[in-house]
Amino acid sequence: MTNRKMNPKVDEFLSKAKTWNEEFEKLRNIVLDCELIEEFKWMHPCYTFEKKNIVLIHGFKEYCALLFHKGALLKDSHGILIQQTENVQAARQIRFTNIQEIVEMENILKAYIKEAIKVEKAGLKVNIKKNREFTIPEELQKRFEETPAFKTAFEALTPGRQREYILYFSKAKKATTRESRVEKYMQRIFSGKGLKDCICGLSQKYPYCDGSHKSIQ
Repeated sequence: MTNRKMNPKVDEFLSKAKTWNEEFEKLRNIVLDCELIEEFKWMHPCYTFEKKNIVLIHGFKEYCALLFHKGALLKDSHGILIQQTENVQAARQIRFTNIQEIVEMENILKAYIKEAIKVEKAGLKVNIKKNREFTIPEELQKRFEETPAFKTAFEALTPGRQREYILYFSKAKKATTRESRVEKYMQRIFSGKGLKDCICGLSQKYPYCDGSHKSIQ
């Protein structure tokens, strides 16, 4: 335990957390025991090795979690890693609903963290599925053909943003729903925004609109 330097921004985050306080503290201590650097990214405690993201602590209404940025590369011998959504290709979560679960899994969590560090040391990378491997829905392709400027704007988005849109549009079962989704998000795409990017201008320090702006508008 040679490196347990605590980041004051994480202290502040924990002091303001309305839920999962005890669970966050325990996860923090477990991760710091693995000699990672504590940083504060995406409004959450994030732990790095040689400036590479290894794990992040975050919480939701139903659970809190330890997020492994390259979790898809871990062996997951205990079968506890969860893919948060079908859009997520690299990251995986280990979820908890109470402090006791974390206490009982402490040694397992440390083993997973150490494996994640080895993955980073080895320079392994997740084989990210490229956008061209996804089928572009007919309704989106039709709009590209009708409005070439829209296709240009779409292709100017980052690969991750393009992928989010393609998956979101494709998920709708009805053609009419797919058409309405494309229509609804056209202006957002022209503005260079992703599916979940903040467009209200009040959540600039957060990568996604978290809804907090609604209470002050």
